[in-house]
Amino acid sequence: MSPHVLVLGGTTEARALAGQLSARPGTRVTTSLAGRVRRPGAVAGELRVGGFGGARGLADWLREQRVDAVVDATHPFARAITANAARAAGATGLPLVVLRRPGWRPGPRDDWHPVPSLDAAADLLPRLGHRVLLTTGRLGLAAFAHLTDLRFVVRSVEPPEPPVPPHTHVLLARGPFTVADETALLREHRVDVLVTKDSGGTATAAKLTAARDLGLPVVVVRRPPLPDGVTAVEDVPTALRRLDALARP
Repeated sequence: MSPHVLVLGGTTEARALAGQLSARPGTRVTTSLAGRVRRPGAVAGELRVGGFGGARGLADWLREQRVDAVVDATHPFARAITANAARAAGATGLPLVVLRRPGWRPGPRDDWHPVPSLDAAADLLPRLGHRVLLTTGRLGLAAFAHLTDLRFVVRSVEPPEPPVPPHTHVLLARGPFTVADETALLREHRVDVLVTKDSGGTATAAKLTAARDLGLPVVVVRRPPLPDGVTAVEDVPTALRRLDALARP
């Protein structure tokens, strides 16, 4: 029978992995998206959109669809999905490969302020600046809604969910972005502090270079830890090799 791989997607790496797996003769690939982005773009293989109903629902779906392996290639901050994938894989006895792009690392001229959460970022902000570029996505802005004295530029792919800070200018945009574009954005809005999650990758890393060149502080929200006993690979070729090794008798 043809092997069936479920890719929990939503990232550039997930799309690339699905493309390479689908190109293999006899391999069935299903990519699952949470459905938070209205126009996710083309994905090779089969596509399903929406939740599974927690770890138990995912386990039931894996059995019903005769899945042979699961790849969690979701966003590094998709903590609930990763936890559910680990529990469902354990319940069904299926191999799980977690694909996470490497996180960013500060250089000698960077002024980074790592924090464990959005709430911690909000607590720190008033001590660092007054005009904020917030690039943490459209969810979770309630953590900053009480900061009535600060001015925010919020950039996200989709419109942010309320509540949001009272003085907020929304920019809808999808990366990749260039350093020149990010520098112009920071200057145009007179930003004096940047807030970002440690998403990793190159698509949105230019803002870090622009902030460094302008001497701006950057509040970096650290990634949540992986579930106990779960390790991650950092790129698509390594994920493919891991899947190949798991498939050998």
